[in-house]
Amino acid sequence: MSALNDLTLAGALKGLAAKDFSSRELTQAHLDAMGAAGQLNAYLVTTAERALTMADASDARRANAKTGPLDGIPLGIKDLFCTKGVRTTAGSKILGDFTPPYESTVSANLWRDGAVMLGKLNMDEFAMGSSNENSAFGPVVNPWRANGETQALVPGGSSGGSAAAVAANLCLGATATDTGGSIRQPASFTGTVGVKPTYGRCSRYGIVAFASSLDQAGPITRTVEDAAIMLRSMSGYDPKDSTSINADVPDFAAACTRSLKGLRIGIPKEYRVEGMPAEIEKIWADGIDWLRAEGCEIVDVSLPHTQYALPAYYIIAPAEASSNLARYDGMRYGVRVDGADLTETYEKSRGAGFGEEVRRRIMIGAYVLSAGFYDAYYIRAQKVRARIAEDFNAVFTQCDALLTPTAPSAAFGINAKFNDPIKMYLNDIFTVTANLAGLPGISVPASLDSSGLPLGLQVIGKAMDEETCFAVGGALERAAGFNAKPGKWW
Repeated sequence: MSALNDLTLAGALKGLAAKDFSSRELTQAHLDAMGAAGQLNAYLVTTAERALTMADASDARRANAKTGPLDGIPLGIKDLFCTKGVRTTAGSKILGDFTPPYESTVSANLWRDGAVMLGKLNMDEFAMGSSNENSAFGPVVNPWRANGETQALVPGGSSGGSAAAVAANLCLGATATDTGGSIRQPASFTGTVGVKPTYGRCSRYGIVAFASSLDQAGPITRTVEDAAIMLRSMSGYDPKDSTSINADVPDFAAACTRSLKGLRIGIPKEYRVEGMPAEIEKIWADGIDWLRAEGCEIVDVSLPHTQYALPAYYIIAPAEASSNLARYDGMRYGVRVDGADLTETYEKSRGAGFGEEVRRRIMIGAYVLSAGFYDAYYIRAQKVRARIAEDFNAVFTQCDALLTPTAPSAAFGINAKFNDPIKMYLNDIFTVTANLAGLPGISVPASLDSSGLPLGLQVIGKAMDEETCFAVGGALERAAGFNAKPGKWW
């Protein structure tokens, strides 16, 4: 039998049910793999003792035939989710050793369903980044390397720790968050599956806020079915979150094998951007052929306001961030640097606690919200956002889902774009529209480029129609037959 940490989440559930191994054995296998993978810097906190205690409790439940949908499954938790009694940093120094006295709703749902917590995963500070180089605790390293190369690559961001841990078999699945592509882009860079559900499908209670109208939790896993299983547990109405949608949670896993015959798939012409690598064009064309072979009708569509999505996003998100991050002032918890007076204490605490990218976005946000520029920037960006949502509404009268590339490139080298914010922001060009419109999206690994690095395809669906995303994603996964793994060098 292969190593227990090589299993898929669905495969592990079957093995546990058949009593081929125990949750303790499964959990210990992952803890051992984590201990040998320090070079990846994927985990910020390892909760080994708690994990084994949770695993033993799961084994006891299984012995009494009282198991939940995720019973005994070891998961990693992005360090943006508050975990009761376990340090939560959001990848930032400013929170210091903050240990929440409460649990996020998403993680509480996972523990309710029997999952096991392995630890907290590294991330871009306050989820601001596309490469996981903005973490106060050092960059996460992608387990993938280009053929014959030793250069360290980024895993994407902000959920880089989640994606790297899943790709390197350091957990069976991981929680993540997506504000402008922070689940889907890292999934594309690491050959994993990432799902951003409809805004409001998963509660935001207990998730450290970046941009409240855009943030949404979702899973990163190794297969489409695994993501469907995990998302069902993560989802659900929560009265503690005013944006939570009160709707039944479907059986997402059942949708993964649904027939696509007669489904209309839209191909937005605006996503054919200038300078896009030929390999990205090819996997997009392959994806179209695969879906046509499944009985789908391919429809050319237009989303005319797509060109304004990135600038609108980089006004709205920093504006909301500047408001959300105003609470970190060194007064109640976290970093505090005393100054001559209260104002200087605030300034020094925030200067010492926040990293460069977070400070940049706070300043942009404060600027666009200031009295002289609020109408010119923030209000105008919100109007553009409304037009983008209208574009999707119009397109979804012509088709059932959209197929696009996930990212404009494969993973790039650490430090390759770190000093060029504009180049970095362009990594979100294919993903931000779904956040602005609140729509579900899934990234599925489809191919390797000429350097042997993963490339992903993205499916964007109608609001509250994750099932179609899973159905199309499952078909793409089967057609692509992607089973490549990073060569172990760590």
